[in-house]
Amino acid sequence: MYDSQDTDVITSVRSKAEKSVVLTFDDGPSKVLTQILDILEAEDVPATFFWQSRLLYSERPWKRVLQDGHMIGSHTTKHPNLVKLPYEKQFEEIQNSITKIERITGSKIEYFRPPFGQYNADTIEAAKQLNVTPVMWRIASIDWELKEDPQQIMTNVIDHLEDGAVLLMHELKQTVEVLPELIKAIKEKGYTFILLDH
Repeated sequence: MYDSQDTDVITSVRSKAEKSVVLTFDDGPSKVLTQILDILEAEDVPATFFWQSRLLYSERPWKRVLQDGHMIGSHTTKHPNLVKLPYEKQFEEIQNSITKIERITGSKIEYFRPPFGQYNADTIEAAKQLNVTPVMWRIASIDWELKEDPQQIMTNVIDHLEDGAVLLMHELKQTVEVLPELIKAIKEKGYTFILLDH
């Protein structure tokens, strides 16, 4: 469980829906994106994708992401630890990412996730100047460490579910493996899935 006292950063979302969560995926667009989209379509679940713009080629199925009703946010250009960079470099990383994603997709970027979940006052200021809202999470699946134990991804999420929580996942093979089961388990606990700007 993660929480931030920083009012400029989103970790959870309040919805009119009875109980809801926000599903987010970092570090794409990746080779497994199409599989993730197939699962989300089958389960009728919206998600937000935070992309590194260096990975965004026009061949990636970004059109389908938007056509299917999902959102795309910035995850910088090259995924640096922003707190190790001066303000100007942080601004540049975020700005270049937003510019490239908007140019290719034609979709306005409103949300931004700092790599490694690391940010400081400069990051917040850069995001304000660029008119994007930083998004962290309440529940981390730790999927990036669980290549050999995908079932633990399930446990990490299901054991900590709460209303409005933003869930952190990644575009990884092991995540794809458990995603259908995970979505069903979240629904069985009475939760619906919403977007950040529900």
